[in-house]
Amino acid sequence: MIDITNKKDCCGCSACVQICPKQCISMSADSEGFAYPRVSKESCIDCGLCEKVCPVINQNEPGKPLFVYAAKNNDDDIRLQSSSGGIFTMLAEQIISEGGVVFGVRFDVDWNVVHDYTETKEGIAAFRGSKYVQSVIGDSYRKAKEFLLGGRKVLFSGTPCQIAGLKKFLRKDFINLLTVEVVCHGVPSPKVWHDYLEYRRASHAAGKNTVSSSLNDLPVITGVSFRDKSNGWKKFGFKISYAALKAAENSVSESAYVYNCEVTPFNEDVFMKGFLKDIYLRPSCYSCAARQGKSKADISIADYWGIQNVHPEIDDNKGICLVMVNTDNGGKHYDSLGTSLLSKISEFDKALLCNPCIVTNVKEPKQRELFWNRYSQEGIACIDDICASMKPSPVLVFARRIVRKIKSIIKL
Repeated sequence: MIDITNKKDCCGCSACVQICPKQCISMSADSEGFAYPRVSKESCIDCGLCEKVCPVINQNEPGKPLFVYAAKNNDDDIRLQSSSGGIFTMLAEQIISEGGVVFGVRFDVDWNVVHDYTETKEGIAAFRGSKYVQSVIGDSYRKAKEFLLGGRKVLFSGTPCQIAGLKKFLRKDFINLLTVEVVCHGVPSPKVWHDYLEYRRASHAAGKNTVSSSLNDLPVITGVSFRDKSNGWKKFGFKISYAALKAAENSVSESAYVYNCEVTPFNEDVFMKGFLKDIYLRPSCYSCAARQGKSKADISIADYWGIQNVHPEIDDNKGICLVMVNTDNGGKHYDSLGTSLLSKISEFDKALLCNPCIVTNVKEPKQRELFWNRYSQEGIACIDDICASMKPSPVLVFARRIVRKIKSIIKL
């Protein structure tokens, strides 16, 4: 029986929930908004399957990629809609064109982050772009297995721990499965995310520098982008789009709405500040069980930060993917993309210089406990104050130091 006594021992992948033959395990959110398994002991038959599929209990050995590439989609429209180079879209379209199914992460109507699947190329659009919140995976593993057993090709994308959870859940290899992991810094609290959106809606209604005391007639959020590229890929912003009834209108027709948006530099947005300072990540993220290639994903994708120093000839500030091919299956799918992408062979060591999260866990800040104590009383308002009191993230300091070193070498 799965029994979580230390929250760092659960990554929230839900593999245990989906494998249980008696369906006696459910996911329940704690005070921080993170979901953990809860077992109905009366229904449990002690089959042990929940423990066998846990990627934290049964960690794989670390591994290194077979090949590393810097790559970008030749379709600039797709690339600008994507967080980095638009390679996920190409892999997904390939699977769809072969009659397959693609699993990815999208927003639901309330801007929660959820796993879902699509069987159309049009449906891929919802999966584009980073969502810096832990997704609700639901029964996606079970659905993926049904498609696989039915002979359909499946592309399953997610964080490393979600890919590891899927692999453990399936308990066998499928030749018709392609797994694509998104390199992960860590997943922030869904509770903070929800509260933040309400805070932004109230702020937008009342004015840029104040928060409305009334939550009546707040604007409706119509779009969210964690990685808006209006000012380029390297200076991405956080964008929220709104729709609200015009003050003089009582009609609900399309013409009665006014649409606008706010784009905030990522390092000035309050939610992103707390995320990058690691103060409300899931406890398991500080000791990730799936980093360092442990997920055994076929392909790993990330932003190729530092590309201007490693491969400056292909940097156009619209986004470049770091693609790590980890298996022969991944290589087969990547090679089949052909001339529809620009792909340059790179080196793993160079890729790590500005992407340390591929192999290195973020450290739990001393201020994490303080944050949650204050958050219960002050809410979103305490994030700025706590972040201002903290030193720069060790990962950020390391990355900056490496960039300076690379620049000095290039000048020589």
